[in-house]
Amino acid sequence: MQLPKAIFLDMDGTLLNSENNLPVKNMEVIDRLREKGVKVFVATGRGQKEIFPRAPKGFALDGVISSNGMTGYMGEAKLFEHTLPHTLVEQVINLARQHQVYYELFPTSGEAYVEACDRDMLASEIVGDKPAGVQISEWSERLESLASGITWVNQLDDLGYSKFYTFSKDTAKISQWQAVLAELQKTEPFSTSQSSPYNVEIMVDQKNKATGIKDVLERLAIAPADILVMGDSFNDKPMFEYAGFSVAMKNAPEEMKALADDVTAYSNDEEGVYHYLTDKFLTETKDV
Repeated sequence: MQLPKAIFLDMDGTLLNSENNLPVKNMEVIDRLREKGVKVFVATGRGQKEIFPRAPKGFALDGVISSNGMTGYMGEAKLFEHTLPHTLVEQVINLARQHQVYYELFPTSGEAYVEACDRDMLASEIVGDKPAGVQISEWSERLESLASGITWVNQLDDLGYSKFYTFSKDTAKISQWQAVLAELQKTEPFSTSQSSPYNVEIMVDQKNKATGIKDVLERLAIAPADILVMGDSFNDKPMFEYAGFSVAMKNAPEEMKALADDVTAYSNDEEGVYHYLTDKFLTETKDV
């Protein structure tokens, strides 16, 4: 396989293992590809401030597309930023309260914001043991958020928010919530995506990982045909459809594997990114 000019990697379920950590070998293969002149980016649903704390010391990239394409950086330079209308933010929060749906609201930089009056509502969704179907990574993220990852405010200022993350441990409740959001979309334009069956993310209309990648490629004068993307979740679908070559993780849903040009032999808990990129693009003998 020809060496791509740029690679865009999802984080959760791809670069990160189920404990939400980035294995050293994944970092090392990124370093080696960058030494060969490949531009390497993450394209993640995570907010900007949630990316590097999960990685080993020394983790470096050419840039970041965060919040499902809402913000983009190349090095320290901000390339683009898209924010939700404040009227929409207020409507979604009111509907989340009405339907008792867990939510986190992400500014373009910084940790998630939640109004303090909703603390008990959020805590009630995370009480007890992890449900069987919910991934360890998603459940532990919610526990960490409630413990220390949320900024609780009495009233939300109009800081510029990039996305909502909403969650329920009950997929039937998520389906009902999707219907509520679909009704709201009849009057308020916005987009939604899912990174698991237990969440819905709410973003700016017609913006996603693919539109973020497109903005980056225009700056770099690279064609979509010359890039490779790797991911595992439904919010990776737009970039799978946009990129010249797409790779689904072994742990991805079958629907995502069917969309991909290739599938890794190893999961995110088996350093699948390291194994795949080494086998395809690095001629040196890999470590086992």
